[in-house]
Amino acid sequence: MAHFPKPFFKKARGLWYVEINRKQINLGPDRDAAFELYHQMMLQPRVAHLSPESAIAIIDTFLDWVKKNRAPDTFEWYRHRLQRFASKYPDIKVSELRPFHVEQWVDDYELAVTTRHNYFRSIKTCLKWAVKQGYIETSPLTAMEVPSPERREVYIPPEEFEAMLAYVTEPSLRDLIVTTYHTGCRPQESLRLIASYVEIDKARWVFPQNQSKGKKAPRVVYLDDEAYSITKRLLAQSDGNELFRNSRGRPWTKDAVNCGVDRIRIRMGKATLKASGMEPSEEDIRKCIETLKKTKRIKGVEREKTSAELRCEAKQKLLRKMAFQVAPRYSLYALRHSWATNALKRGVDALTVALLMGHKDPAMLARVYQHLSHSPDHMRDQAKRATDG
Repeated sequence: MAHFPKPFFKKARGLWYVEINRKQINLGPDRDAAFELYHQMMLQPRVAHLSPESAIAIIDTFLDWVKKNRAPDTFEWYRHRLQRFASKYPDIKVSELRPFHVEQWVDDYELAVTTRHNYFRSIKTCLKWAVKQGYIETSPLTAMEVPSPERREVYIPPEEFEAMLAYVTEPSLRDLIVTTYHTGCRPQESLRLIASYVEIDKARWVFPQNQSKGKKAPRVVYLDDEAYSITKRLLAQSDGNELFRNSRGRPWTKDAVNCGVDRIRIRMGKATLKASGMEPSEEDIRKCIETLKKTKRIKGVEREKTSAELRCEAKQKLLRKMAFQVAPRYSLYALRHSWATNALKRGVDALTVALLMGHKDPAMLARVYQHLSHSPDHMRDQAKRATDG
């Protein structure tokens, strides 16, 4: 009996596919749209399948490679962006692709400076990979200029870090934040740490080669006394899976951590606003009320909000926005960068710092931590050390 192709869903990719002539054709993430496209293809007199020169075929092959050879977060990073590109240009061939296509694609979205940079980088990296693998002779995007990302050199000195901890109300989040600040580990390392990676007698975590960034060598994270104490306590409570878990006992995720850090930022910002006596103006509150939904549902019953409720909602919304503007922007990566900065300022040599952070050489430090040269006190101390023998 002849095989009749039917659409199927790849959960890991979040996409619908159909296999025709031994080629898997991307039908997109939406089920209804995928089946509509599938039925249109079946009505064609000739079997429709992707050309070997198809940019979509290159993207699919690249994503398959990333999934097998890179971390899950890296795969999702590329998948999210490249799927959007594929939706914009489902039929474009590599030979037809030009930098202006990428520009038009990115312009479809309202993006921050760094996010815009990442969109350009994703498709350019994909085609560069295809050249290296021999799928295409040259990339039409080689000469395309990628806009520079916004530099976010957030350094948190020890005294500022201690002040920040006063606004961390969740003990589980505090454990994660303190450990990151005291080890300089990557966020994906702390979030994926499981019991079998801990060598508590040697005060370190050891990630197997296939779980380390780049998958070229095992990654070792050494623990100071503070990080050792937290790790030992969490290890004793562990069921063998992820050590760092939220108050509900679930492993921390990147998005959950970002939400937790945002809550810290709001608390800090509101404290700053209160201390300075800053509040939203009546005019701003009035304008905000105009944008709010005027009803709310209570126990299944829709009713109108009172003027007092609308005013309170508008004021809280504006206070939250103002709090974000006055409070520093923290992240787990900012804690990692702060660890490196602290180590360098305390005289640890650049090679040792690089190795402790998981870099193979100090080249990354030279690029990322140039802001140390803007610290007169630090540079003066280093100049004295260079001549004081």
